[in-house]
Formats: sequence, structure tokens, C-alpha cells
Amino acid sequence: MAFGRWKSIRPRCVGLLTAALTLVGSWQPVSAAEAPRPNIIVIMADDMGYSDMGCFGSEIATPNLDRLAGGGLRYTNFYNTGRCCPTRASLLTGLYAHQAGIGEMTNDKGQPGYRGSLSSSAVTIAEVLKTTGYKTYMSGKWHVTTQLKPDGDKSNWPLQRGFDRFYGTIIGAGSFYDPWTLTRGNEAITPENDPEYRPQQYYYTHAISDQAVRFSEEHAKQSKGDPFFLYVAYTSPHWPLHALEEDIAKYKGKYDEGYGPIRNARYRKMKELGIIKDEWGLSGAEGAWENVPEDRRAWEARCMEVYAAMITSMDRGIGELVDSLKANGQLDNTLIFFLQDNGGCHETYGRSASKKNVQPTEPMGKDELQTRMNPLHTRAGEPVQFGPNAMPGPANTYLAYGVNWANVSNTPFRLYKSMTHEGGIATPLIAHWPKGITAGNELRKNTGHLIDLMATCVELSGAEYPKEFQGHEIRPMEGVSLVPSFGKNVKIAPERIILWEHMTNAAIRQGKWKLVKASSGPWELYDMEKDRSELHDLVEKNPEKAKELEVLWEKNAHRTQIYPRPDKRK
Repeated sequence: MAFGRWKSIRPRCVGLLTAALTLVGSWQPVSAAEAPRPNIIVIMADDMGYSDMGCFGSEIATPNLDRLAGGGLRYTNFYNTGRCCPTRASLLTGLYAHQAGIGEMTNDKGQPGYRGSLSSSAVTIAEVLKTTGYKTYMSGKWHVTTQLKPDGDKSNWPLQRGFDRFYGTIIGAGSFYDPWTLTRGNEAITPENDPEYRPQQYYYTHAISDQAVRFSEEHAKQSKGDPFFLYVAYTSPHWPLHALEEDIAKYKGKYDEGYGPIRNARYRKMKELGIIKDEWGLSGAEGAWENVPEDRRAWEARCMEVYAAMITSMDRGIGELVDSLKANGQLDNTLIFFLQDNGGCHETYGRSASKKNVQPTEPMGKDELQTRMNPLHTRAGEPVQFGPNAMPGPANTYLAYGVNWANVSNTPFRLYKSMTHEGGIATPLIAHWPKGITAGNELRKNTGHLIDLMATCVELSGAEYPKEFQGHEIRPMEGVSLVPSFGKNVKIAPERIILWEHMTNAAIRQGKWKLVKASSGPWELYDMEKDRSELHDLVEKNPEKAKELEVLWEKNAHRTQIYPRPDKRK
């Protein structure tokens, strides 16, 4: 039966303390060890910067995420892998991305760490939790397989990797009005021929939210005795800059003064919130507003208005899911995680005018599948516009917000998506679970990585992580459970080692020390307690520590299948 958009409850801007009380009601907290097995929801945003949420310093309205933070925990020292598909592979499997088979992107480069699809030597969270009776659902972006064709091999599609139900896209990017590789279960669909969901206005962020709500509500009716695992993988706010005009209008004029005032305001707010330390400097500005030609400033401001609208739309959908859980009596014993796949995106996709003279064409048929990540026409047949003459937002535009706004998103850190400096790999993590998190509205400074989510899910579900699965030997988990950090005043040993590599950008962190390099550049050394903004390279002052960490990186690079590289590079 078809269903449309729910009547959404518009978010209200409330303080964290008030929001916490509003959200959690009269529950009585117990320790995680005492709580019954929880439902687990992992929500991931796409190409979103470290400071892009209100509770992490932003001016962007994210009241529902702020409410979750107010009733739970904010981890300020948490990491992803710096790129979309490796992060997804690592999150799903609890392994480093190369061990899971996706060290770069979803194309097969011939070496074990670079096959572009989830390895058969890895299990997903869904596969593990199903062994203990969890029902498993996914809504959103998959992006961990080389195989995209609806009539091809689907062995690495969601239903074949542990999920009972799936709605979303198999690839990583595309139009929000006509997504490429849109799929329900194992079947390719279009926004116009889906027998189960045809809203008056199709918008992919809304669709992801609506399916997530649907899965949780139908689970509450049909599988009351079983817990569930739900993975909600938004494409927001990844380019293209697509948002509904009603959401864009909320930010009209907000960014007219340019990059600097917004970035400086975020930096101040982050220090006030305790997200960053006073002594951490603000990294250099990427660009100056005064250097933007006057006739392009309205377009440049509009780019950020649309980006902010995309995040607000996602936040509203998360609020609808939370409200639904509460209405069905599921919220108190549901652990909700929210995090991001990488830092703000500096890519300039679509920001230059196209040289192609694209003409209008006939509208697409309702059964005609979109076959391009970057369509040249809308489903109605309109040519898609690029460059400064295209005001982003509607379906007939396709562009990114650019490096200068990404610099704002990543406040106060350096560099961007795909890189292993903090601007590429730092992610906020929110954890909310009324029955199991005894500390509310607190910060957690302990260093963590998304490989820790598998370990957390295994502990809470009572599952036994397998040594063998479907005839394949399985690699041991790499992560550390976050459950000990759910209580009050818990300290976790700071000396754990965390490793990164993506397209020869590399880093290793041990305790307060981080060794990092950008591609073929030299190694840099930073004291992350004093200088997480990575402004003061200590290699020359402490060459012994730098060499020690370099040796440790090389050792672990061989262990985690970074080597052998497909192109023989060191």
C-alpha cells in the first residue's frame, strides 16, 4: 500500500537541558549491563563537517540532534576513515577499511585491500546481530559494492549481507529528486513506479526518513518480542545541493556576510560548549569573501543556504523517527548513534559552467531507470544547469558548495574529505539511550573510531562474534566497545593505536600523539592535547617520536592490508 509524507512535527529550538527533560520523560536509568538488549539505530550523514550541528557549534538548526545530545553523550574525539565508502565498510564490519576490502573506492584494483566490495572475510553488524534474534533494517546509501546493475550479482547487496529489509541507493551520489540505483529490497525502482511509496513531492532525504520510520513502526506491530537494528545512511548534505524551497527560505540572508563571520562565530561557540580547547588555534581561512566578485556573492551565499537546508531537512526526519519511537514505547530502550562519514567536502563538482549545449528532451517514463550519477536532464526533461548562473536547490541544478564553505564546516580543523588531517577524519558522535546511558548531556573526550560500533553492538546484543561465517574465516574485530563510557566519570586508557590510510594520505594516533601526512608529502607530528588543529608540526623538535610512530604505522599497514598497494607505491 502506498504511503506519503507523515505530518511532521516542526522542530523547536530548545536548550539542551530542557530538551533532555522533554525527550526522556520519567524513565529511570540503569547501567548498560542491567538494561535489556536494546534496539540499535546507527544514523550517518554524508559529507558533513565537524562543526555543522548546533550542539557542536553551528548556526544551522539541528534541534532534534541537539535533543539527542542533551539526553545523551557527545563524543568529541571520535573518528571516521575520511571517505564515504571506506567509512561505510569499516562501520559495517568493525574492521579497518582495507581489511573489509574497500581501501579506496568501489572499483576492483586487484589487491586484497582494494577489491571495492565487502570482503567475505568480514561480517556486517546485521549478520552478527541476526544470530541473536535481531530484526535488521536499512534505509539509505549502501556504497560498498562494485556491482550496481539490477540484473547482476547481488551477493554484496544489503539483503545478502544481513539485512531483512532495504530501501535506498546502491551507489554513493546522485540527484535527490531522481536517485541513481534506487532500490527496494533487491529490485530497482524509480520515484514514480515504487508501489509502496509515492509522495506528492519526492525528495530522497524525506524518503530515507520515511522508510526508517516505517521499518520501526512495522517492527513494533509485527515483531514486538524481538529487538531491531536499523542503519539509516543519509546522502545529505553530499552534493548536489538539492533542497526544498521551504527549507532554503529559513536561511535567506544568513550567509550574506561570507565565510569569516560564520567561521569565527562557530569557533567561539565551540569553545563555549567545551567541544574544543581554548588553546587550540583556528586553522587558516581558505578564501576571503572580499575576493568573491560582487556579482557572484548571492550565488555563493545561496550555496551555503541550500547546504544548511539539507541538514535541517535531515534533522527533521531524525526527529520524526525519534517521535515515532517514543509513541510506540520503543525510545527508552533504543540506543541511537549519530555520526558522519567524513569531513566537509572541498570538491568543486558542478561549480563551473558546462560547455555542453544540452537541450530539453522528452520526459522520462515512470519505469525508466536513472542511469547517471550526474543526470543531464530532470525526469521532466529539463536540462540540468551548472556553474554560477545556476541557483542551487531545484532538480535542474547540480553543484557543490566548494572549498571555502567546506573550510567553515570543518572549523577549526585543517583540510577536508579524503585527507587524514583532522578536517577529513574527525566526526562528532552522539549516543542516546535512556535505559542504558546513566550520564546525560555530557562530553566524552576519549579517542574512538567507528570500528568501535561493531564491538559495542556485539557486547549489547549478547552475540558471539564469529571466527567463521558461511564457510569463510572471519578477521577478528579491531574496535573497542563504547559501553564502558556510557556511565559517569569513566576513563578509558588513552594509549590505543588508531590507523588511517586513503589514497596515500596516512596517519596514526597513539595517545596524544598523531603522525600524519598528505599524500606524497612529509610526515608531520602533532600533540593532539595541545594542538588538535594541527598548526604546530613537532617533527623537528621530537624526531624520535615521529620515527617511532612511522615504524608503528608501517607495521600496522602490512597487518591491515594497506600493503600491498595496487600501484606498488610506498
